[in-house]
This record gives sequence, C-alpha cells and structure tokens, in this order.
Amino acid sequence: MAPSLHHPARRACAALLALLLLPVAGARGQGAQPPPPAADQGAFIDVVNVDIVNVDVYVTDRSGKAITGLTQDDFQILEDGRPVTITNFYAEQEEVGAVQRPTLPAVPGSAAAAAEAVPEEQRLYVVVFVDNFNIRPFNRNRVFARLRGWLNDNVRPEDRVMLASYNRSFKQRVPFTTDPRLVAGALIEMERETGYGTHRDSERRELISEIERAENINQVIGQVRTYASSYHNDVMVTIDAIKEFVSSLGGLPGRKAFLYVSDGIPQTPGEDLYFHLNDKFQQSSSVLMGAREFDATRRFTELANQANANRVTFYTIDAAGLRTMTAASAEQQSAGASTFVDSQNIHNLQAPLLMLAEETGGRAIINTNDVGPALANISRDLRTYYSLGYQPSHQGDGRFHRIEVKLKNRERGMQVRHRAGYRDKSTEQRMSDATMASLMFGELANPLGVGLEFGAMSRREDGNVLVPIHLVIPLDKVTMLPQQESHIARLKVFVAAADSDGGISPVQSAQLPIAVPSGDLAAAKEKGWGYDVSLLMRPGQHRVSIGVRDELGGVSSYVSGSVFVRGG
Repeated sequence: MAPSLHHPARRACAALLALLLLPVAGARGQGAQPPPPAADQGAFIDVVNVDIVNVDVYVTDRSGKAITGLTQDDFQILEDGRPVTITNFYAEQEEVGAVQRPTLPAVPGSAAAAAEAVPEEQRLYVVVFVDNFNIRPFNRNRVFARLRGWLNDNVRPEDRVMLASYNRSFKQRVPFTTDPRLVAGALIEMERETGYGTHRDSERRELISEIERAENINQVIGQVRTYASSYHNDVMVTIDAIKEFVSSLGGLPGRKAFLYVSDGIPQTPGEDLYFHLNDKFQQSSSVLMGAREFDATRRFTELANQANANRVTFYTIDAAGLRTMTAASAEQQSAGASTFVDSQNIHNLQAPLLMLAEETGGRAIINTNDVGPALANISRDLRTYYSLGYQPSHQGDGRFHRIEVKLKNRERGMQVRHRAGYRDKSTEQRMSDATMASLMFGELANPLGVGLEFGAMSRREDGNVLVPIHLVIPLDKVTMLPQQESHIARLKVFVAAADSDGGISPVQSAQLPIAVPSGDLAAAKEKGWGYDVSLLMRPGQHRVSIGVRDELGGVSSYVSGSVFVRGG
C-alpha cells in the first residue's frame, strides 16, 4: 500500500488514532531472562554518533563542460567561514568511465558500504514533480515529450524515480521505481488533464482590461489587491505543500534530484499589475509599496533551506518556454499598455525557479521551447560530480550552517556549484525522518536484520483495535558491551504508521536497553531478542514502519510491513 500524499502531517487524525506505543512488559528475550530494571545504571556507555555532512559538487568550465579528474586535495570546504577537514571523497565521472571508491572514516559498521558498487549515500533518487496548479496543459505536454525520452535514457538500474503531481493537493502517480517506463507511461496519461494556469491567464487579462478602462486608480486598485491577495494565498499553499514533500524525502540516504515542472510561481503575486497601475495613473512609488504585502521571498528561502537540510537539489523547468508579451499582442495593445509590465511578470515568475536551483546547487531551465539540451546538462550533473564529506564539530544543534566549496589553484573560468548550506539535525530527528521515509517510500537498509511480525488483534469497546507487533532483533549484529556479569546493548525503537486514506501518525520512540547474562550470550545471539509493542488503530488497511538504532554501534535499521485491521 502506497499512502497518498495529501498533506500527511495535517491529516494525521483523519483516519487513524494518534499512534499509541505500548510496550508489553518490557523487552522479551528469546532464550534469556528479562534484564534487571536498572541494568546499565552507573555504567559509562559511549553512544556512537558519527555524523557526516555530504556536499555534492559540480565543477564546469566557462562553456559548461564538466571538469573531471579532480581529487580530494583539489577541494577546500568552509563551514560558516571556517575550514573543515574532508574525510569522505567520492567522484563519479561518466565521461572518463571511472568511479572512484569512497574513502570512509573508521565508523563501526560502515565498512560494508565500501563493497557496494554505488554506496547507499550516493544512490540517486529522481522526483519528477508536475505542478498542475501553476501550469498550462500545452506547455506541460511539450516538456513531457522530451522528459519521457530523458528518463528512458538516463535512469540506471540502481536509481529510483518517482512521479508526483500537485493541483491543490498531492497525488503520487508512480512510487519510487527502477523502471522509468512506468513513469513515462504515467506522463502520457497526465497529458489529458487540465492545468490551472489557463484560468490564471484569463483572470490577469480581464484585470488588465479593467485597468485600461478605468478613469482613476480608485476604480481598480481594490480589484488588483483582491487578485494579488488570492494569488498570494495560493502561492503560500503551494510552497507549504512542496516544502512538506521535500521534508518527507529527508530520510532517504542518497542524493535527491527534484525536477520541478511548472510555468513558474511568482515571487510577489500581483506585482506586475501594481506596476501597471503606477504606469497608467502616474502615481508615486507608494502604490508599488502595496505589492510588498504579498512578497513571498522569505517563504521561498525557507523552502530552499528545507531542501538543503534534506540533500535535495532543485532542477526547475519553466514549461512556458519563450513567452510572448501580452502588451505587444494585437488584442491587448492600447495607449497605456507596457511591455515593461509583462517583462516584470516574467521576471516575477522565474525568480523563484532561479533561486531554488542556485541555492541547492541545481540548474534552472528557462526561456527555451526545447528543454532537451538543458536536460542533457542535468544528466551530466547526475553522472559527473564530486561528493565531499566532513564531520562537523557540532552535533544536532538545529542551526543552519553555510557551506562554501573552493578549488585550490582554481583555473580561470571554472565554476563550482553546490548547496548553500544545511540544517544540523539531531540523531533523533534523522531517525524519525528515515522511519517516515521508510513508511512513505518503502524499506531502507536493514543491516541489523530486524524482523517484523503482526500478532492477534483485539477490539476495544470504543471500536478501535489493539494490534500487537513483535520485533525480532538478531543480537549477533548488535554491539554488546560487557558489564559486570552481563553484556548490555542500547537500542532505540522508532514507530510510525499510515492508513490507506493518507492519515499518518507522528513518529514515536522508545528506549530498549538489553542485558544478557554473560553465560547466556552465545544462546541469545543464536536465537535473537524479541520486543513487543502494540499499536492502537482504526479498522482498515495500514502500513507500519519501524526504525531501530544501535546507539553503541552507530548502526540504524528500518523494516516495514502492511496489515489489514478488521472492524466489528
């Protein structure tokens, strides 16, 4: 079951009770006795939190050709203006047919990652996001024709690609898949759908005509403000929806390329019409100040910061292509019409597309009716890049930190692109994000080999159902430390659930200390450890995701499963 993406955080209680995490009489060891109540009191336990910040870097010459063959020693990273030591280096360079293996720090449990052809933290997730609320169907379908071929030619077997759309609410068209043909087929189906952009054009043309017919500014300034206010509200809802979706991608471990297809979103809705009022009625600049009320720059900046926090790179596509000036068209020409007003409108629509791409290290495709060559540039980004990793001196401070990447001995004309910064998430927040990503998009890595089983359900008098869940945790993969006459482990469990209507519970967590008598350790490792929780749910189809963090070993695992909860 793939949950629909209808503002999940806001619909958490729509079809599902707030998730109740009810441990059953503590942890239950298979083949071992339950731990004493204070098994680790007084002991010094070193919890492992090795946080690596990965920065994807694209280096080109003045003509836009990718620069290959650089090494770790060619780069310098500054965080908040201070140099940091590069500990991880990975370079994928399709043009020279070589993939350099990453250098990894000595982190417990991380050595296995080097054995993979593509490390998990370098796996590519491509999201094609079609904003039907801010697009015209003809423009959209023209882009689709090129996009289908691009997907078929550029998605590799190890990549994941998803198709989603927005028209006042999200719709997941194709969940993450390794088969680009599924996405290409869904794009063909979408070509028959409408787009709200044509309605927006009609509103704007009518208002321009009203301004032209008006004899004084007071006759139309109220209509302009109403239009700008309504448009601004739609923009805020759109930004929030994209921001929420970008946040849901944060738990995925690799690179996320976000192809945003629209006809643009205005930075300041209605600003061009305020300029038109000023031009016609020769008002002072005070009339232009009215547009400042609807400035959405700060919200777009928040969206860019959210993308950077989740390693999401925006590739924005202005489907409108080469635009014509309304004021220059025969039906709109008048003594007061101004091409400046139209150019202001175009700039207003494209400015956020440019900013989102620039701040996240991506590219913006604007002012072209054929996006094919520009999509080829995106392909080079995805296949010819450098990933630099470093360990920050702070851990989970929640602050936004600026990043700057410099080339040593930089040659003239070389251009370096990368995300502008990141927000330092705590381990708890990263585990919550990853558990939610496992819930929304499928299972992530499960190096601990955690098993998930559903037990016999019991209906309560209020109509809700108690659903027992049994976790099986192989102790041979968990870090165990000797303490007196026992061996102890420190795990933390994260739980989230979703129903088929898009209702999603908040992520809940619980500590799971384990203590095994030293004499029983071998048997316990052979049989594993069991942990029982119960979830309180309403009847219907549900998906459950579990995250388990080995805090001593610094290893995280995720497992998910579906269950149908029967009613009366």
